[in-house]
Parts: sequence; C-alpha cells; structure tokens
Amino acid sequence: MLQSINNFITWFDGVVWGLPLIILILVTGIYLTVRLGLLQVRHLGKALKYMVKNEENGKGEVSSFGALCTALSATIGTGNIVGVATAIAAGGPGALFWMIVAAFFGMATKYAEGLLAIKYRTIDEDGHVLGGPFYYIENGMGVKWRWLAKIFAFFGAGVGLFGIGTFTQVNGIASASTNFFDPNMAYTVELFGHTYSWVTVITCLIVTLCVGLVVIGGLKRIASVSQVIVPFMAVLYFVFAAIIILTHIPQIPGAIATIVKSAFTGSALAGGAMGSMVVAMQKGIARGIFSNESGLGSAPIAAAAAQTHDAARQGLVSMTGTFIDTIVICTMTGLSIVLAGTWNVEGLEGVAITMAAFQKGLPFPPQVASFVLMLCLVFFAFTTILGWNYYGERCLEYLSNRNMTAVKTYRWLYILAVFMGPYMTVEAVWNIADIFNALMAFPNLIALISLSGVVVSETKAYFTKLNK
Repeated sequence: MLQSINNFITWFDGVVWGLPLIILILVTGIYLTVRLGLLQVRHLGKALKYMVKNEENGKGEVSSFGALCTALSATIGTGNIVGVATAIAAGGPGALFWMIVAAFFGMATKYAEGLLAIKYRTIDEDGHVLGGPFYYIENGMGVKWRWLAKIFAFFGAGVGLFGIGTFTQVNGIASASTNFFDPNMAYTVELFGHTYSWVTVITCLIVTLCVGLVVIGGLKRIASVSQVIVPFMAVLYFVFAAIIILTHIPQIPGAIATIVKSAFTGSALAGGAMGSMVVAMQKGIARGIFSNESGLGSAPIAAAAAQTHDAARQGLVSMTGTFIDTIVICTMTGLSIVLAGTWNVEGLEGVAITMAAFQKGLPFPPQVASFVLMLCLVFFAFTTILGWNYYGERCLEYLSNRNMTAVKTYRWLYILAVFMGPYMTVEAVWNIADIFNALMAFPNLIALISLSGVVVSETKAYFTKLNK
C-alpha cells in the first residue's frame, strides 16, 4: 500500500513538472516579452541601476534592494550548483543554451510579477505589508477569483514547510559538510535506527540555531541578513567560476560552439538527434525555471514589501533577479563544467560533476576547490531556507486572514522541520515538495495572462512619466 502511494506521488510529480507546465511558463514569458516590446533588453541597464539605488520615502517594510535580496535568497540555491550539473549530464551541454533562453523570457515574467505585487498589495495601519499572487488574483481579477488565490496560498505555505525550504536544503548543507569534513564516516553515532556522522549532527544543530535566530526576527531580520549573505556568496562563487573561465580563455570559443551545437543536435549520450534535442530543451528549460522561479509566484511575495512608489520600478528590480540567478550564475556553472569536460565522466552525478570541474579547472589544490564549493553550497542552501520561511509565512497569513498566532506556530514548525531535515530519507517528501511548488505556478500564470493588459498600461504610464 505504502509503495503504491509512493509510486503515485512519483508519477504525479512527473505529470505536474512535465511538458505542459514547462510550455505554459515559457509561452507566458514569450507572450509578455512581445507585449512589453522586449523590455528586458531595452531597460536592463536601468533595472541594474535601480537594483542598487533605493527610493526615498517609499511605502513598504524593506528597501528595494532588501526585497530583491530576500527573493534572491530563495532562488540562488543548490540548483545553481547541483541542478545545472544534473541538467547538462542528462541533456548535454545544449541544456545550458535552453536554460538561458528560458531565463531571457522569464525576465519579462518576473517583471510582471514584481509590478503586480506592488500595484495590488495591501498596507495596514501599522505599516505591515502583504502582497503577492494571492492579492493580485483577488484584487486584480476580482473577489470571485479568491478561491484561486487561496489555492496558491495553500500550496505556497505547504512547499515552504514540507521540502523546498526545509528538508532538501538542510539535507544538502549536512551532506556537503559531511563529505568535506568526514567523507569516510570515521566519527559516527546511532540515531533513529541509522548511523550518522557527528559532522551531520553538529551541522544540523548549528543550522537550526542560526535559522531560528533569523526567522524569529521576521522579515526585517531576514532581509538584513540576506543583504549581507546574498551579495557575498554570489560574488564569491562568481569569482571562482570566473577564474576557471579566465584560465581557459583559448577553449571558450570551442565550449560555446559545443553548447550551441548541442542545443539543436543534442548529446550522443541521449540517443538520436531529434530525441536528444528534446531532452536538452526539456532539461534546460525545466532547470532554468526551477532555479529562477520565474512564473512560480514566489518572488512577488518578497517584492510586495519593497519601499517604493512605482510598481513598474519594482518590476524592473525584480527582473534583475532572474538575470543574476540564471543568466549570470547558472551560466558560469555550466560553462565551467563544459570547459572542464566533467559533464560526461562516468560515475559522476549531481554535485560531484561541479566539484570535479572546480578541482580540475581551478589553479589551486583540490582541497581548496572542494572547500570553496562546500562553502558556497552551505550559504546558498541556508539563504534559501530563510527566503522560503518568509514566503510560507506570508501565504499562511493570507490563508488564515492574518491570524498571527497561526503564523507564529508555522514559524516554530518550520524551525522543527529544519532540525529534522538531515534525518529525512523518504523520497516521497521531495516529490511532494516538487508537486506543491509546481501547483503554485498554475494560479499565478492564469493571473499573469489575465492581468497582462494592466502590466502593459502601467509600464507605458511609468516610462511616459519618466521621459517627461
């Protein structure tokens, strides 16, 4: 019976994260790109400028940069290191090309999400802000669509608590730490009927304590911590990936040619040309979407709290999140892997592919490369835990009609889930988290298409005012 349930969950996970959702997210991005007249190209420079230049006297709880860092804390995660490697291993180097394509159109989607988040957010008398897909569905599409907003909020609260924000991330932190400090399991302890390294246990306690200290302080503390950690970890990872690329400059044209050629001819490992091209496209687009979350509806929850007067301005700031996450960081990872040639080495999978690329590509001893990647994995996963706690709390706040007792209970359950993470081995937990994450996207995508006219008119009004 239990095996049958597990098989059903695995099958349903494949259905909701299959081609229909991927195509829907990609088509939404293309549609918004056309309606907005390639806004992500024409105004990228302005968006990057706004990213670091906060507005004065804007209404909201945190600065625009703080809101962006909160969103980035949830999107820049283990997917940027492990997910890219997995996509390239399964679909060949061409998967990176399709990942970038998905991110390009996803920038228009993320712009629309950020704009609508500000336009339809609510601010109470105490200055507390609540916004995101649930409010642009209810306030933008009308109260008759409140049921759709409730569905989004339900799955949003669930995915934060049951996997993407807790179990998978802290499990990744514990695994990375154990693989570096105690790879041979020399120091172990028996817990819950299983053998664990003491490094796993100690890491679990430290992460739980750090998460508790941050999330109990609420959004402002999450944002303040994210503003420090996110830029630091992104720059650290960028620098070391850049060293690999710069020390292999003669090989770059060949690597780029391989990536582009593989995007349309596929990988020999995946079978025939047409079939392998489809695999490369599917793996690349799916991983790009999963990495930057454009279309899933999570980032606008953070964007709604930004101190700003203009919805379109925050849309531009939100758009830079997809650019940084995928077009910069994921591309650096993918290019490093292709240059090092570790994507098709037999016996390597997941993080081991990226680890091997860093060890082979960096002009440092292998232990230094391993330590750097372990450090990046830990920071990436830790900030994802913080970001998803905020998303889950805001979803529950909407779902419970702002019952703060329910929100505080959720917060403590979240900390408990982080503590349990390293000891969770049931595959169904990860599949359920994936399903919840995908099911968030459907209500959000319906709203983005329905309110695309509002996005276009707000954009035109903003740039007309700016030009005057």
